[in-house]
Amino acid sequence: MKTSWHGSALFTLITIVPVIAYAQPTAKQSWPTRPVRMVVGFSTGGPVDISARLLSPKLSEQWGQPVVVENRPGAGSAIATAMVAQATPDGYTFLLTSASFAINAVLRPKSGYDPLRDFASVSQIGYSTSALVVPPSLNVRTIKELIALAHERQGSILYGSAGAGSGTHFTTERFNLAAGIKGKHVAFKGQSEMTIEVLAGRLHFGVPTLGVALGMIRDGRLRALAVVTPRRSPLLPEVPAMVEILPHFKRDAAHMVLAPAKTPRAIITKVSQDIARVLDMPDIKKQMEAIDFVPAATTPEELDKVVREMMVIFDEVARAAGLK
Repeated sequence: MKTSWHGSALFTLITIVPVIAYAQPTAKQSWPTRPVRMVVGFSTGGPVDISARLLSPKLSEQWGQPVVVENRPGAGSAIATAMVAQATPDGYTFLLTSASFAINAVLRPKSGYDPLRDFASVSQIGYSTSALVVPPSLNVRTIKELIALAHERQGSILYGSAGAGSGTHFTTERFNLAAGIKGKHVAFKGQSEMTIEVLAGRLHFGVPTLGVALGMIRDGRLRALAVVTPRRSPLLPEVPAMVEILPHFKRDAAHMVLAPAKTPRAIITKVSQDIARVLDMPDIKKQMEAIDFVPAATTPEELDKVVREMMVIFDEVARAAGLK
């Protein structure tokens, strides 16, 4: 089946893979002997959900068991994170999340779990490419024009995110700091909902990933002012990278898999290695290239270091943006 990345987020979701992937066991094994849950803290059709639905059928093929993608959106993914923290650490429940995991550690220290004590790192998946988009009706064509409009409206400009404390929220706050502007934040349960509000003109701008917004950009329903990456995207070569306009802008984001603490080390190692194998498959690479997602698997130890570094960075951003 050919996959189309040019339709709406819902069409993208449907055409990738089904919610549950089934495969027949190829050899006797001690784990898994029943379905494995992959919990996602965001709504369907969003970038983290897309990552889960790309990985799940391939992991199912390797494990000989269904891999069930379970969406539990809300509170910037904190609801799903708390649920996985309390799950039995037997290797049958994993959390597929984003930089929001580190952000929640900074903004929601009393969420009912300890991000370092209650979780074990498994593997990073990679990085998505995002774009700052506006509705064509806003009549701004460049980042500088958007900044000028924000100054003119004196803090009343509206920007959206996939939830307070989500990766898209912090990306937008980092843009605001680099641009020297202020506005009003509007939180949603996921990127798809936020992007639709920008498209409708009820928000002035947002920063969705290309996996969600590329089709709307290409058909003219959204206008991309800059991509939020160190380089221009090959999918939108005419759109400048944000650092071309704001050299001090930085973005930290990653999709990752975590497990409840005390999950057997042998299972964590196997899952990490199997994720790396999936990310190296030609068909998966091709689908990720179609939305400019950069696969970057890690060992559990490498991911643990990444998470701790993100916590330090996001604490600094939260203080500078007045979020703490």
